[in-house]
This record gives sequence, structure tokens and C-alpha cells, in this order.
Amino acid sequence: MPGNLKFQYEVPGDDYTRAGEASAQVKKVLRQLGVSPETIRRVSVAMYEGEINMVIHADGGVIDVEIDTACISLTLRDTGPGIEEIGLAMKEGYSTASDEVRAMGFGAGMGLPNIKKNSDYMKIESTPGAGTTVYIKIGIGES
Repeated sequence: MPGNLKFQYEVPGDDYTRAGEASAQVKKVLRQLGVSPETIRRVSVAMYEGEINMVIHADGGVIDVEIDTACISLTLRDTGPGIEEIGLAMKEGYSTASDEVRAMGFGAGMGLPNIKKNSDYMKIESTPGAGTTVYIKIGIGES
């Protein structure tokens, strides 16, 4: 595998038709690099959930991806309303999504719990009114 690879993706807000494009592109890159299917699955799930959260709650944001020989690091930044209570947001089923978003099949309150479940490291920094940054690391397993 080559040295550090870095990518940046803009996630448009409120555009459900494009939600998931960035995670699909990263999945393709990881396949080309020969990363194990299980690691690709974990990265895809974590990144997709973060992407959807940006679309639903934060009017979009930016995802930085860094791939090295040991792990894949994702940094998801937005300037949305922030998360008032991170502990509550981490509970399965808790959601602040609107009824309209739920009617589209999103906002079930599984985003942050699924990110945590699929990552080796997850840290959330959030300032109400100023946005949220989520740091994710997933180790690269054997191919």
C-alpha cells in the first residue's frame, strides 16, 4: 500500500440524492488498495452514517479522509447547530430528525451508535450553535 493518501469531500446539505457519494468513493479507493472487505464495510458504514447526519442536521460539511498502512482516519466537520447532549445523542433510537426526514427513511437515531460500533476510535467535539467535529479511526485488518 502506498504512503499516506489524503482526500477531502464536500457534503452538500439537505441533498438526500447525493448523500452517500463520498463514502461510495472511499469504498472504491479502499477496494483498489486491496483493503479487507470487513475493514471496507466498517469504514463505509461509519462514513455513510456521518455523511447522512451532516445532510440531515447540519446543512452539509466537509469530510477529510487519510489512509495509511495502519488505519483509515476520518474527520467530519460541520458548522451546523451542534449537539446539545452528546451522551443522549449516542443512545440508540434517540433522534432530533424531523418527521419529514423520518418519512424518507432517515433519522432513526442509529447514526452515532453505528459509527461507534464500526470504529476503533471515535471522538465527538461539538459546540451548540457552532458545529460538530467527529474523529474516527479504523484499523486496517489483514487482506
